[in-house]
Amino acid sequence: QVQLVESGGGLVQAGGSLRLSCAASGRTFNYHVMGWFRQAPGKERRFVAGISRGGLSTSYADSVKGRSTISRDNAKNTVYLQMNSLKPEDTAVYYCAARGQTRTIIAASSSDYDYWGQGTQVTVSS
Repeated sequence: QVQLVESGGGLVQAGGSLRLSCAASGRTFNYHVMGWFRQAPGKERRFVAGISRGGLSTSYADSVKGRSTISRDNAKNTVYLQMNSLKPEDTAVYYCAARGQTRTIIAASSSDYDYWGQGTQVTVSS
């Protein structure tokens, strides 16, 4: 079991940057593929970015590709999402998620993730 706590959200102007962090509890963090998702009001939760267990492979949604970078520090049990050139349409609650320990592939479906954080609000003003 892993518990996830996100931080780093806030209000930012369009064109600005934010770095989200997700701290994980437990000793198994490096065995989990990690992902970031976001959910805007009235919309479904959508994949933003994912990273493999060792951090060598990453995947991004087209909507954030080139503007965001996912990374992880397994020594600190933390995964990050650096977001640049933010747009109003990036406004959403951002969630950190972990796949089960036996899963090695970065998945884009929320149903493929077993553990979730409580979310952190990101609001981008125009």
